[in-house]
Order: sequence, then structure tokens, then C-alpha cells
Amino acid sequence: MNMTIAEAVGVVRALRDPLGGIGGITRVVCPPFVALSAVAGELAGTEIHVGAQNMHSEPRGAFTGEVSGSMLDGLCQYVIVGHSERRHIFGETNEFINRKVRAALDIGLTPIFCLGETLVDREAGRAPDVCRDQLTEGLAGVAPDDFARVVVAYEPVWAIGTGRAATPELAQEIMGALRYELACLSHVDVAARVPLLYGGSVTGDNVASFAEQRDIDGALVGGASLSPEQFVAIASTIADVRASSL
Repeated sequence: MNMTIAEAVGVVRALRDPLGGIGGITRVVCPPFVALSAVAGELAGTEIHVGAQNMHSEPRGAFTGEVSGSMLDGLCQYVIVGHSERRHIFGETNEFINRKVRAALDIGLTPIFCLGETLVDREAGRAPDVCRDQLTEGLAGVAPDDFARVVVAYEPVWAIGTGRAATPELAQEIMGALRYELACLSHVDVAARVPLLYGGSVTGDNVASFAEQRDIDGALVGGASLSPEQFVAIASTIADVRASSL
């Protein structure tokens, strides 16, 4: 919940050309609902995609203040679902998030499906089980072949906005387990095509160490995305790491 429409447009104008010049990766900008139309207009004709920060699972109805997937038609190609703040501030359950994932897929949006453990879960040794449960319950009812239409973002709740990023090795441990679980639920070839993003105090200074991990394909950028320079630096670093690993 940052930036007015004018501020969002200013940020997008500042990052549009340098971000557009970075090849080899998918780039997505997710502004608040009120700025979606303006941002989409600024990015029209570029290879930078637009995403929404949330959506409701129902196509319409008496849900005052909510935004449905059909309302997003033509404005964006991606939508974030299950973000930790939606889970822990607004009480969204795995079942509700699953309905959002399926609704997004049904209308042709790519869900950026977020999951991750709390500090209590981490300290109790439950992190792998919690993340696997969120993954399997969040993808329930999705055809295994459609898993590759989903982006999965691992965001340890205790590392979001705290400046306390998980270590690359810890993130790889969880994300490797998620990749394995995806393969068990579908097929190893399908699981290999699911983009896995790390989110949690990602910056231009630490993103390379995450991007170098085998099962981390990119980043879900939070606070650093408010700075065009930081966002471009993060994207550029990921592109460089991926290029060097090919």
C-alpha cells in the first residue's frame, strides 16, 4: 500500500527504459489497484508485464471493496495471491487462496502464489512441513499439467520487511523441497518449468547469492521495488546470474 497514481507512474517511467533493456528474464511490476490502468498504459508496447497485488476468488457479487479477476482483464497478466500479509493480517486460509489460484488460472491470469513459514514455525522445525502443506493445499484441484502456469514465491514471514533475509542455503533447502513436491504432484518435467521466486528482504546487494542457488529462479521484490534503481539492479543481477549459468 504505497504510492499515489502519480508517484507510481513516476517510478515506472524511471525504470521503464533500463528495465526494458534487460533480457533473458521475465519482469513484472505490481502496483496497487488504483494505479493499474495508469501503469499498464505506461508499459504498453514494452516487454515489461503488469500484475495486480491481489484478487477475489469470485467473479462478481456482494463483496464490497474487493476486485475480481474479470475486473483485471486487459489491465494485467499476473496477480499475486496468498501474500504473507494477506495470510497473517487478513486471515486468508489455504482453502481461500486455493480458490483464488484456480480462479486466476480459469480467466488466463498467471498467479504468483506465495507461501512461507512464520518465525514460530521455523524455530519449531516445522518450516518444511508448513510450506509443503501450503503448496499442496494451495494447488488442490489444479490439473498437474497446469502447475507450470503458476509462479511459486517462497517468502519466509520472519524475513519480510525486517532486513533479516534468510540465508541462500536455507532458502534453497525449502525451495528444493518445493520443487520435489511439485514433481511428486505432477511430473519432474512440469516441476522444472515452474518458476520459483525468493522473497524476503531482497536487495541489490544480496540477490546474487540467492539467484545462484539451483532452485531459485528469481525474486519477489518488496520494499526495494519502491526504488527504481534498486529494482533495476536486482533484475540486472538476476539476468547476469542466469546468463552465466546457461
